[in-house]
Amino acid sequence: MSTHLHGPAMFIADAPALDFLNSIATPVDEVVDWIGDGQGLLDWLRQAGWVSEHTLQQIAQEAMPGELEMVAGQTRALRDWFRDFVLTHRGQPLSPQALEDLAALNRLLARDEGFTQITVTDTDASKLTLAPRRRWKTPDSLLLPIAEQLATFICDEDFSDVKSCEGASCTLMFVDHTRGKKRRWCSMAVCGNRAKAAAHRERKKSDSV
Repeated sequence: MSTHLHGPAMFIADAPALDFLNSIATPVDEVVDWIGDGQGLLDWLRQAGWVSEHTLQQIAQEAMPGELEMVAGQTRALRDWFRDFVLTHRGQPLSPQALEDLAALNRLLARDEGFTQITVTDTDASKLTLAPRRRWKTPDSLLLPIAEQLATFICDEDFSDVKSCEGASCTLMFVDHTRGKKRRWCSMAVCGNRAKAAAHRERKKSDSV
C-alpha cells in the first residue's frame, strides 16, 4: 500500500525524535506506517520540515529505480532500533553507560558531509549569519537529518519524562514537559476523549445496576 495515501502524519510527541517513532501508529483501528515506502519517506520528511522541498525534489529526480525504497527500509530499521533503545532506557536519566548502545548511531552520524556557509538571516535580509549546510550526494543522505534529531534527543532530553500513551490500543510516545508531569495521553482530543467516554459508560452501567 502506498503510504502517501494516508492522512497527515502525527506530530504530538513534543520531541521531534519521538515524532519519528510515531511515524508508525494505530490512530484508530489499523496500523499506519507513514514511512512504508520511498514516497512515504519523502512525504514524512516534508511534513516534519527536516529536509527542504528543493532537496526532496532533487533527490527524487536523481534516485535510481528502487533506491528510495531501499532507503525507506533503512529508515524503518533505524526507527526499530531507536524504539528499542528508548524503551530500554526510559524511566530514568540516561547514563554515560548508554554510549555503548549508540555505536551504530555514531557510525551513521560520521557519514555526514556537513559544512557551513555565510548567508543572510531568514528574518532580516540585511544581516549575515553562519548557517549549516549539507551535501546531499545520494538518497541515503536522507538518513542524516533523522540521525541528527535522534542524537539531539538522546543528549538533551530527560529519559525520565518519556512516556507511552495510556490509550488501550495506542502505540504513540511523547515527552511529558508538563509542570506536574501528569500527561497521560498522546492527545486529549483522541485518546483522552476515548478514556473519558469509556469512564462515562462504566459509570452509567454501574448506576443502572
